[in-house]
Order: sequence, then C-alpha cells, then structure tokens
Amino acid sequence: MKALLTSGGITNSTIEDALIDLLGKPIAECSALFIPTAIYAFPGSPYMAYRAMSGQAPSRLASLGWKSLGILELSVLPSIEEDAWVPTVRDADALLAWGGDPMFLADWMQRSGLAELLPKLRPEAVYVGVSAGSMAVTSTFVETYTEPPHGTDAPLKVEPVVFSTPDGDVDRLLVTGQGAGLVDFAVIPHLQHEHHPDASFANAEKWAARIPAPTYAIDDDSAIKVVDGVAEVVSEGEWRLFEPLKD
Repeated sequence: MKALLTSGGITNSTIEDALIDLLGKPIAECSALFIPTAIYAFPGSPYMAYRAMSGQAPSRLASLGWKSLGILELSVLPSIEEDAWVPTVRDADALLAWGGDPMFLADWMQRSGLAELLPKLRPEAVYVGVSAGSMAVTSTFVETYTEPPHGTDAPLKVEPVVFSTPDGDVDRLLVTGQGAGLVDFAVIPHLQHEHHPDASFANAEKWAARIPAPTYAIDDDSAIKVVDGVAEVVSEGEWRLFEPLKD
C-alpha cells in the first residue's frame, strides 16, 4: 500500500499532484473511504465530522471529486462480521483518515483490525492521512495533552514537559504512543502553525529526540509520499527531518 501523509490535507497543487501520481489515475475515477474516527475524541465532534465529510472543513480531502465516497467508522467494526466491511476496504482506491486525537485513532486501528489489514491491501491502493491520520500509521509518535488521554486501552508513556510558545512557557504532558506501523518514520504535523503554537521548530526537535525513528516535522503545505517504503517530501512550505539520536 502507498501513502500520502499530510498535515492539513490536500492544501496545494503540489500535494494534489502527488496524490494523483500515487493513485495512477484521475481522482474522478477513484473510490475512497473516509475515516472520521480520530475526531470523535473531541467535544463537538459530530459537527466537525460532518463538516469534514461534506467538504466544509478548511482542509480539502473528501471534497476532491472522488468517483464514489463512503464512510468507514472504525469504532463499529469490532461489532460486525469482517465480511461486511473488509471486501469494501480491499476494493477502495484510497483510505482517507481525518485528523483529531492520534492516540484514540491508533487504538481503534488496532481494535478494529484495520492496522493488521493495511499492509495486506492492494499495492496500488493509497492511504491518505491528515494530521492525526498521518501520525497514527507510524510505528511511534508523540502528542501533547493537558491531561492523560481517555478512551484508549493502549499502553502509553506519559511524561511532564515544558515547552515554549509565543505567549510563554506552557506545562503539558508528552504522551508517546504506538501506531499501526505502516511506515517506519514518525510525523509531527502543523509545524509553525498559528493555531498550534507548541509545534515550533524548537519544540519539534525536543519531541523528535524521544522517538527512536526518523521524524518528519511538516507544515500544512507539506506532505510525505511513500512508495515501496521509500519516503519523499512534497512541499510548498516548511519541513524538517530529525534523525534519531545515536547511543
């Protein structure tokens, strides 16, 4: 399976061209399944999920003009037979994983069976992640919280951290989680974003130092294209690759 891991969705022509190249045909000829699961960990999530799926969210993904578009809600999958959903996933040209809470999404990827299924999908199929949707398919990732994340049974490493923002130092919990392992690197999204003041270059470097894998910090105009395990950054913005620290 191929992958296009984004911070903010399909935000520019460079990223859209990369998606079309991965698909191998126009978007209008492709079927896609939209995964809203990550957003449900947040207050007001039903409205945010609708805006994302109806194309009203700022980040373009569902509204790209797919030939057909369905919804794949991971939290219901354990309660139904695999024959009811696995063939549909196998037939899809693209899986579109929306943003939200990466710990919550990674947990449901495991519990639903999707994490195990992903590497078995057709080589020409494309996984497209937005923010948490990109983080949750890595092997290891980090996220900051004001309190330990709820709604997940996955083992987590939690440590207090202080990071700098334009408004001063902020106390948070830095949580390390395990993702689906579709790729062998980590992703820190929303680099230098005004609404994500913690995601600065300086803080990203500190977080990457806790991850035992190469870590890409990308802004909303950048993405990582993955084919046969080889990663390539496509960007009209800013990004940086942090290599793991040597022992």
